[in-house]
Amino acid sequence: MKNRTTLQELEIFAAIARHLNFRKAAEERNVTPSTLSHTLTNLEQRIGLRLLNRTTRSVSLTEAGRAFLSRIEPALVDLSSAVDELNTWRADPRGTLRLNMPRNAEALALHPVLLPFRQQYPDIALEIATSDGFVNIVEEGFDAGVRFGNVIPQDMVAIPFGMPVTGAVIASPAFVARHGAPQHPDELPDYPCIQRRFPSGMQYKWEFQVQSKLKEIAVNGNLTLDNDQMMIQAAQAGAGIAFVLRNLSESALASGELVELLTDYVAPAESFWLYYPSRKYHSAAMRCFIEWIQQANRGVIHSNSLLNHAEPR
Repeated sequence: MKNRTTLQELEIFAAIARHLNFRKAAEERNVTPSTLSHTLTNLEQRIGLRLLNRTTRSVSLTEAGRAFLSRIEPALVDLSSAVDELNTWRADPRGTLRLNMPRNAEALALHPVLLPFRQQYPDIALEIATSDGFVNIVEEGFDAGVRFGNVIPQDMVAIPFGMPVTGAVIASPAFVARHGAPQHPDELPDYPCIQRRFPSGMQYKWEFQVQSKLKEIAVNGNLTLDNDQMMIQAAQAGAGIAFVLRNLSESALASGELVELLTDYVAPAESFWLYYPSRKYHSAAMRCFIEWIQQANRGVIHSNSLLNHAEPR
């Protein structure tokens, strides 16, 4: 029996093969990288073949490793599906759901959507990782991601994650009193603005609707930030004009700490989408979450759901 390959060894090998990274595979399996390395070494010694080429800098599959993975992966999926289907016999589904989304999406969805989901399904462990850059959710081991439709890979299934929303141009009353307010988007380069840089390094160009056409404006300013919350705080301090999600700035606008500018030129609303791999099998946790979002979009769960939230590209 000691010479027989275990299911745990197969799952560990498959995790390393998916990520080609011991640290990421260890995080998925909730063990240490050294445990993974030791387990894989024992497996290779037992079968007498090297399955992975590994150096201090890279990990790659050998030809035997690729062939072995192609044989065992369908069986591992079937086994995982069989175990997960036992959830249908429980009153409350269980499992772990891993989501990736931009920081703004998490901030806007946490209270109206994500925390209520946790209350409804207390036995589902919800793990959320935020990233404003593009993430390959399959390679990183996520069940689903949230992004705008124009940046979702074509091989994914996508469902609406809330209703379309708009951005807002904001500034503090003191800033407007000192510098005045632009009356047209073309005037913005003449004003100190708070710029935004994406993880890709690209500087965001503010988007407006001018004479029924979308127009992008490259603004100027000596302060560059990478998230709306900090931009709102900077605008409140009078550091410049900012372009942020309107929903994130609503409380400051309502209190008079900020004023909204160029409201006649608001660009068309855009939407977030929940996307996930187009495969037949999904965990019980994922199936529950998909249904939850669909109900939220229909307003079945609560009236103040994610219906007015999103994030600029």
